[in-house]
Amino acid sequence: MAHTPEELVALDKKYVWHHLTQHKGFEPAIYVKGEGMRVTDIAGKTYLDAVSGGVWTVNVGYGRKEIVDAVAKQMLEFNYFANGIGNIPTIEFSEKLISKMPGMSRVYISNSGSEANEKAFKIVRQIGQLKHNGKKTGILYRDRDYHGTTIGTLSACGQFERRVQYGPFAPGFYSFPDCDVYRSKFGPCADLGVKMARQMEEAILNIGPDELGGVIVETMTAGGGILVPPDGYYETMREICDKYGLLMIFDEVVCGVGRTGKWFGYQYWNVQPDIVTMAKGVASGYAPISCTVTTEKVFEDFLGDPSDHDAYFRDISTFGGCTSGPAAALVNMEIIEREHLLDNCVAMGSYLLDGFKELKEKHAIIGDVRGRGLFAGIEIVKDRATKEPIAEPIANAMVGAAKAHGVLIGKTSRSFREFNNTLTLCPALIATKSDIEEIVSGIDKAFYDVEKKFGL
Repeated sequence: MAHTPEELVALDKKYVWHHLTQHKGFEPAIYVKGEGMRVTDIAGKTYLDAVSGGVWTVNVGYGRKEIVDAVAKQMLEFNYFANGIGNIPTIEFSEKLISKMPGMSRVYISNSGSEANEKAFKIVRQIGQLKHNGKKTGILYRDRDYHGTTIGTLSACGQFERRVQYGPFAPGFYSFPDCDVYRSKFGPCADLGVKMARQMEEAILNIGPDELGGVIVETMTAGGGILVPPDGYYETMREICDKYGLLMIFDEVVCGVGRTGKWFGYQYWNVQPDIVTMAKGVASGYAPISCTVTTEKVFEDFLGDPSDHDAYFRDISTFGGCTSGPAAALVNMEIIEREHLLDNCVAMGSYLLDGFKELKEKHAIIGDVRGRGLFAGIEIVKDRATKEPIAEPIANAMVGAAKAHGVLIGKTSRSFREFNNTLTLCPALIATKSDIEEIVSGIDKAFYDVEKKFGL
């Protein structure tokens, strides 16, 4: 029996526990249809989605029948078997993925970004046992980065509000400073990337190189404020990892599979990872899938005597055996290639940033605009000279005002006490110039509304 919109809202409020939501006084929004760049709510109002499903996921847009058909066909033919056994979509997708990642060779499939990063942590720790006599099991993580919602990944979380109240955390995780160019203590300088990376080396020396086996970073910090490291940063970090014997892990859960205009964000730097993790855009949300991708050298560390029960990677992911994920991911990649979406991402990303720079000229509360590809942020400040962050309720009001003008945007939220002040944008890779203009116009109108409301 079909429910009325009012009944659905009532049922939602009665039974559903939403993510990241304080439910006291909460009135749910319910979306019922997606097509291209747009979603429609239960009342029939349509919005331009500039956040790709809210959490940077629907990279090729809504309503892709080609992906749906491929998933349905595969599920009917053979939907699941534990991934100790091979299946055709996993094999074909893995081959395709590795073709876009020079220097990488092995694909381990699971079902979420958190899980993909857990696998990376376990790889580091087991290599410490297998190759380093139980040493080098510690893992460095960067302030303001986020790697997942499990207790293990929260142990490597550089965002206070994500971590608070969930400890105690796993031991052996250590932080080092962020890569926020806008707020860098070094100021403008030609070798900023090198100086920022050297902060990681200081942390290594303080902790002790024998303790540490790996470092994980979001290639470009996403929910922590859209932070793009400067040139030379990762090249220097790679040198430091080689010097002290650390595996370099790039978390591409957000940046991966086209979001920045390259297949992977790390490919903007001259750097070779040891491990790369990914999720979200791998199948554009049409099926759950994540990957932990390694070099052959990392893989070979787990090749041992078959009679040794401890010498292989003793890990499993139940839903890593679903064939729907790799089937969707393979078609997703084919769409990106066929429609030249990487090129479009670069062009439209540049157009988007140009639009934001124009907004900065008009609105004094915009302190900084930044990003790469269709991955961009607008940091709102109370004072440009001091860079004091705007109050969080004002940033929240910006999201609401943009929605009122028909554009869905995000912001840093539930991350920090002081830096929940950056608007976050990640339109689908299919965005057109008219889509970008609509996004910029909607945000412009939202700024005027909020400035008037708060007397700014």
